[in-house]
Amino acid sequence: METAEFVAILGREGRSLADAAEQAGTDAKVPTCPEWQVSDLLRHTGMVHRWAAAFVAEGHTSYHPDGGLPDLDGAALLTWFREGHGRLVDTLTTASPDVRCWHFLPAPSPLAFWARRQAHETTVHRFDAESARGGTPTEIGPAFAADGIDELLLGFHARPKSGVRTPEPRVLRVRATDADRAVWTVRLSQEPPVAERGDAGPGEDADCEVAGPVAELYLALWNRQPFSAVTGDASVAELWREKSAVT
Repeated sequence: METAEFVAILGREGRSLADAAEQAGTDAKVPTCPEWQVSDLLRHTGMVHRWAAAFVAEGHTSYHPDGGLPDLDGAALLTWFREGHGRLVDTLTTASPDVRCWHFLPAPSPLAFWARRQAHETTVHRFDAESARGGTPTEIGPAFAADGIDELLLGFHARPKSGVRTPEPRVLRVRATDADRAVWTVRLSQEPPVAERGDAGPGEDADCEVAGPVAELYLALWNRQPFSAVTGDASVAELWREKSAVT
């Protein structure tokens, strides 16, 4: 997917997040994040939007701390969120393609990284806001969902800080039932997971397979809903749910 596509998705998802949050009310509980109210969701995501925009707009070439969470609620918090989201979209839209700044996963460029990361960050939290509002959630496109699984498995969990470890080697397969070439093999051990797109190699059976529509797998791997189908050793899927939180 191209950077412009991610920016467009970021714009749409952020507006949908704010609309769902407003409909739910900032004191509503967030079922997908049981410790949060909608106000927490808006503060967190709005802080991340401003943090990300600062790297691109100000050209920070090393890690830069975020600006903290605002002491706002209700209509003022929604306004603050919308302003920060709009600033992020504008920053990514107008930035030079060769802008240089810090980023934390491999990417074709810093701009490509931040557009992709914030599109997925915002989409997952839009789903959170819609869970608080209730009703049918907005659909997630299959190509975007598959890209998000790539980012999560091949990016986030390839880092040393991934907590998904097993005493003995195990293989988890993730299989989309509604998209071509959307299969991932995740090799678990005492080291960080090693994932690749594709089935396990010859003679290498998966210990556990999780399957379902690619958008459902995307949300399940981010621990927003249960896996719809698990075959093999279900303890491997449960391990993922218990240990895969991203920090």
